[in-house]
Amino acid sequence: MKELIIGTNDEGQRIDKYLEKFFKAAPKSFIYKMLRKKNITCNGKKCSGNERLVAGDLIKIFMSDETIDKFKGESVNFSVKKKVNLDIVYEDENIIIVNKASGMLSQKADNTTDSLNEYIIGYLLEKGEVTQESMSTFRPSVCNRLDRNTSGMVLAGKTLKGSRYLSEILRERTIDKYYYCIVNGVMTERKKIEGFLYKDEKKNKVIISDKEMENSSPIITAYEPIKNNGKITLLKVKLITGKTHQIRAHLASSGHAIIGDFKYGDLKNNSYYEKKYGCKSQLLHAGIVKFPGTTGDMLFLSGKEFRCEPGAIFKKVLEGEFDGYLE
Repeated sequence: MKELIIGTNDEGQRIDKYLEKFFKAAPKSFIYKMLRKKNITCNGKKCSGNERLVAGDLIKIFMSDETIDKFKGESVNFSVKKKVNLDIVYEDENIIIVNKASGMLSQKADNTTDSLNEYIIGYLLEKGEVTQESMSTFRPSVCNRLDRNTSGMVLAGKTLKGSRYLSEILRERTIDKYYYCIVNGVMTERKKIEGFLYKDEKKNKVIISDKEMENSSPIITAYEPIKNNGKITLLKVKLITGKTHQIRAHLASSGHAIIGDFKYGDLKNNSYYEKKYGCKSQLLHAGIVKFPGTTGDMLFLSGKEFRCEPGAIFKKVLEGEFDGYLE
């Protein structure tokens, strides 16, 4: 017999979904059979499986250790190859916001790479907020992603409650995200531009068109010029739709590529700023998030705004071209 006490990372889930994660190697029919036969109970009572768990619930599994181990499947312990000091913008019991450095992956691309997601989990393991066992049913995760060479705020759910909340406001686009970037050319008017984006999966590159293409998605990008020096412009961009490489490709298609963007930008201009400032990647920074008005468990985040500073190279270009002015 095994007892499981539900923690905050697992509350809110349906019992059957929780058990499916715990018994990874078991068919769903086995789990429902065990519930029907009362071999699995919650707080001493028979369950159908659709009940919602709350912190403190006690699940009892009346099976032999051999049977439990068999259906739990192979145990995989989480490990981080190296420790990273996170630039934490905000943290509470449910969510964490981290200023991701340029060059860092948001989520791992394969088993040989680390990412911000793994570093956050390692941080929470070290704090004791999650354990190897608790991650068998819920694993903290980033809820939005930035390109590897884009810096700025990444939002992650520490608990199921936090993950659901962040996923909801990101999906419904009720959270406002603003980016700073430095682009080629002089821009003086605030605009909202629209188009269609098609992603070439093989080349990991997108195509922007004024007309709808097969398998394309509509995109909207709003921007506000902050300052120009007669050659380049500092922009504040509001991401209205959030597609792969959207800001980079959309601005490039309008004739104002982001400096340092060697995929969508101008090679000659990029080479100039690389030589002058050491700029080897796009000067694009997710600097502001504004949470929507909300009620309930997340009331304390209602209307809150968070900001974070760009990295050293971005600041170096700001200093050299705009006297350090950001906004």
